Amino acid sequence: MAVVLIVEALGIGALNWFLGVVVERQKMSMAGLDPHLMSTSSKIGGVVFGLYFALCALVALLVAVRDRAPAGFGRVVLISAAVVQGLLGAFAWGLIDVTAFLAMVVVLALLVLLLVSYDRDGGPVEAAPGGGGGTGGGPRVPDEPVDASAAPPGEPVAERPAEPRDGDEGPRDAVAGRLTRLAPTTP
Repeated sequence: MAVVLIVEALGIGALNWFLGVVVERQKMSMAGLDPHLMSTSSKIGGVVFGLYFALCALVALLVAVRDRAPAGFGRVVLISAAVVQGLLGAFAWGLIDVTAFLAMVVVLALLVLLLVSYDRDGGPVEAAPGGGGGTGGGPRVPDEPVDASAAPPGEPVAERPAEPRDGDEGPRDAVAGRLTRLAPTTP
């Protein structure tokens, strides 16, 4: 991802610099603006956007090296880069062609994948053992001690049986979480 963003930074910077040179050499003016001012602003815009995408590439590289989700400023930078990619894709569709649009969509997809490929704890999302999707709230780390006090009341935890809820006919099986019926006992 960092390589893609560096290539994009160089491409956008070079494109704006080239446009600035063309405007200056042909003495173009739009609505009476000074051609030198237009050329300089295009070059400055190219440098600023190039540095912005280089910053995004640095954040993506740090995410990859640390193997943790981006947080704080880095997350904001990557989200803003995704928004900018969406806008560039829309402009590419309208002004250039479908190929440029698809290139922008690929970069957008890579940014979104980078943003969602980590869970809330900061580690990479792993598939559940056995391959099934399951109904759990995320990947379970094996050999992790279970904190019975952290579970909400009424939920089964390995060390504590579940508390019966209103309408339950019997205690809950702590392992499977299913409702089990007690057999009637006769004296």
